[in-house]
Amino acid sequence: MDIFLIRLLQFMLAIGLLVLLHEGGHFFFAKLFGIRVDKFYLFFDPSIWKWDGSIFKWKPKNSTTQYGMGWLPLGGYCKIAGMIDESFDTDQMKQPVQSWEFRAKPAWQRLLVMIGGVLVNFLLALFIYSMILFYWGDTYIPVKDMTLGMKFNAEAKALGFQDGDILLGTDKGTFKDFSADLYRDLSEAKRVDLVRDGQQMSLSLPGDINLLGMMKAEPSFVRPLVPAEVDSVMADSPAASMGLQKGDKIIAINDTPIDSYNEFTDQLGILEDMMAAAKTQADSMKVRTATIVYERNEARDTATVTLTSELKLGFFVKSLAGLYEPYTREYGFLESIPAGIKYGWNVLAGYVGDMKYVFTADGAKSIGGFGAIGSLFPPVWDWYLFWKMTAFLSIILAFMNILPIPALDGGHVLFLIYEMITRRKPSETFMIRAEYFGFGLLILLMVVANLNDILRWLGYM
Repeated sequence: MDIFLIRLLQFMLAIGLLVLLHEGGHFFFAKLFGIRVDKFYLFFDPSIWKWDGSIFKWKPKNSTTQYGMGWLPLGGYCKIAGMIDESFDTDQMKQPVQSWEFRAKPAWQRLLVMIGGVLVNFLLALFIYSMILFYWGDTYIPVKDMTLGMKFNAEAKALGFQDGDILLGTDKGTFKDFSADLYRDLSEAKRVDLVRDGQQMSLSLPGDINLLGMMKAEPSFVRPLVPAEVDSVMADSPAASMGLQKGDKIIAINDTPIDSYNEFTDQLGILEDMMAAAKTQADSMKVRTATIVYERNEARDTATVTLTSELKLGFFVKSLAGLYEPYTREYGFLESIPAGIKYGWNVLAGYVGDMKYVFTADGAKSIGGFGAIGSLFPPVWDWYLFWKMTAFLSIILAFMNILPIPALDGGHVLFLIYEMITRRKPSETFMIRAEYFGFGLLILLMVVANLNDILRWLGYM
């Protein structure tokens, strides 16, 4: 429960900040061009019975803008006078045009008002990335320094990879750290450079490996090889009951030899599938009963234990940071700005490039809603990870909002560009219908994304 609340608070703080600044971008340009803003709200405020839906509201003296917070935490809005938006306020549009209305302003001013939110979100992400680099630096483990090499699945081995290969880079460039970028480069590369048995060599790759398939595969296409050597043992665990100690090496489970912690977890995954198929208590206990072979001081021993109900043995191995020395690149203030811009641009480019997978069957299943986004935050409060995740969400919010879909900023931008080219405004009837269509599409996508979260939680996906 504590983990849930910590993640929820981080999610709400990040979303609240991003929504306020996004709507603040629209607000800034509207005020700059003398356009009246009727309402500026964090979260939505649909009325319920006699309640107007506002948790609080405030209107400064001599101001035409009401500020407030609604009860429905699905975003926020900046209600601009004389504009067809998600409020669907058509009554105002029936009145004569006033000089302070959005529709009375030149197209270029209206365009800046519409891209203001996206612009703020994108600049905010670059600023956060820059400040992260300035304050914390960039700490990572270079892939070339992972001297134990990688563990590969059957698909990767069919392409010529071998367990223990030390990856160096591809024809697209040198690998930096083990991240989604490494997967992305491998999926698009024609050549990969590596070290095998102390000798540098290259393998040919097809250049079009399915990235989503690589990352969703069980076991994964590639992952750092981690020895199955005990680093610590949980108290009152099956590992403790069998006398497992720091330095012991697991070499087999249920008569299946293993050469790494990677293979150990793969075998536990097989047991999880067997547990899901178990029909009786006896079947479950049979799955949970495991024979472990381990090595201590070059002597082998065997123990039969009952795994926990979650099929855990109860020991930990060294993390990557424990196996290898992390490298930290520090940045001065002026250095951090171009470095942060480059980092943010690479994040955006990778996200945009991966969008093609959304239109596949597996991609549609991978779409996540609020639960999936919230789970990306760490289970403990960590300001470094919080700001990094907030910057990533800001990039996503900027990109998604600029898509040319009615009801999003990008839809309005598309119609404004049409107007600037043809010198003709789309009719108000068309704009209202487009807004309804876009809003309905967004609701549908939101339902699908959150339904995916529920199905994953129930174990159906």
